Amino acid sequence: MLNALTIDVEEYFHPTEVQNSIGVDSWPDLPSRVEAQTHRILDLLAEKNTKATFFLLGWVAEHHPGVARAIVSAGHEVACHSYGHQLVYNLTPDEFRADTRRAVAAIEDACGITPKAYRAPSYSVVKKSFWALEILVEEGFTQDSSIYPISHDRYGIPGFERHAHTIHTPSGSIQEIPIATAKVSADKLAPVGGGAYLRLLPYRYTAAGIRRVNVEEGERACIYFHPWEIDPQQPRIARGIVAKLRTYSGLSGMYDKLSRLMTDFKFTTLSAAYGFQGAACRTVDERLPFALSPKPLA
Repeated sequence: MLNALTIDVEEYFHPTEVQNSIGVDSWPDLPSRVEAQTHRILDLLAEKNTKATFFLLGWVAEHHPGVARAIVSAGHEVACHSYGHQLVYNLTPDEFRADTRRAVAAIEDACGITPKAYRAPSYSVVKKSFWALEILVEEGFTQDSSIYPISHDRYGIPGFERHAHTIHTPSGSIQEIPIATAKVSADKLAPVGGGAYLRLLPYRYTAAGIRRVNVEEGERACIYFHPWEIDPQQPRIARGIVAKLRTYSGLSGMYDKLSRLMTDFKFTTLSAAYGFQGAACRTVDERLPFALSPKPLA
């Protein structure tokens, strides 16, 4: 079973937990670490003969275009992770469209690729920001991976379709590829998509969850992580017990976990794993208790 391996390319000072401690104006003055982190990941992928999709932050593409070019040169897929890593539900439709266009332009300028897949910062396409999907369609995107079908204090849509499927908007269709979850009971899900869950929990937890998705359900799993998650020497900026736990715990063991993951499972890019076909096609109103509103502005 070919699963999808995705990497959200951002600096160590971009995560939401860290942004709560520093201002956006301070970003240019902070030492960059994303180039070295990304090249280390590219070396690991080459060693494992694995291709992946890199969701590139527009800010990174603009300030470090060599990162985007290195990803493309290595034969990987480039996608969009917004420009400024702002939560979608904190933006108006016009602000979201402007941020997305700025990100696409930065990525195009850096590597000549127009991204067709999008992932919102911190999976912030939730019920109140579901309107973003129609804007993505209007901006030319064919795939989205911004929804985590779990309960979380900052993101998630509990009860959302767990596997790749097509969502119909008034402006056209988009394939939604949720982050992997494993069913542990009729009404309980275990998040196994990577990120903090891979860092904080034993490797066997993630591996068992992916196997359950692959073998018992016959579905592909979409896994993600960030370059800063393999960098134990990064500056500690996040403040507060919860923020520090979520951001810095498990950094020292993450690289080895990723190496083992690529040995135990087969991975490829998002488009190669799923194409643009998804599972059963359902309209939004038939499947979900909320609609695409407010109507995005042109």
